[in-house]
Amino acid sequence: MTKITVVICDDQPLILSSLKLILETDPHIHVIGTASNGQAGLEMVRELNPTVALMDIQMPQMDGIEATKLIASTTQTKVIVLTTFNRDDYLFDAMDAGASGFLLKNAEPELLATAVHQVAAGNGLLSPEVTLKLIQRNTGAAQSTPSAAATAEAQLLEALTERERQVLGELATGKNNQEIAAVLGLSEATVKTHLSNLLAKLHLRDRVQGVLFAHRAGLIQ
Repeated sequence: MTKITVVICDDQPLILSSLKLILETDPHIHVIGTASNGQAGLEMVRELNPTVALMDIQMPQMDGIEATKLIASTTQTKVIVLTTFNRDDYLFDAMDAGASGFLLKNAEPELLATAVHQVAAGNGLLSPEVTLKLIQRNTGAAQSTPSAAATAEAQLLEALTERERQVLGELATGKNNQEIAAVLGLSEATVKTHLSNLLAKLHLRDRVQGVLFAHRAGLIQ
């Protein structure tokens, strides 16, 4: 199995070393660099091209949100935002910037490695309470969305096959590929293909965006 390469960005040396230590207990994860600010983290990501970047928010020179936006828009690296503060604005800004995951620093250590594996595999990872906040924000916004935007979203949904709509609906309930396959009577490989196709058709970056789209579109209440 190819190792997942990771760059960690945090301006607190103790936290930086702790995160590195936690991740390197996983034999399939290799931390290839650390940075103490967003600018240095961005430059390191562009130079080393890691699979995943762990990004703190409050850092000097360039904050984690701006660094995430630049990494997501100019590289193939996936970003997990990791912060001490459970603030809605941080969450929404991070996801809007292109983060594939959002974790609090008081999460269980095991969840950190899980998040890296999930995001590296093309999945998003959010805690349940964070997912609920995003859904509430997006469904609330959808109710006041101009008709042109709503029509465009509906047209995208119409582009999906019936099976792709079913997969999207199961995805929105929080199921992983194995669970979706069991419910729909498909192989995991087929589910993965459907997911890849529907995300491309909907112009979505990852599963997190797929969940939000499904809720906005009314596939799941």
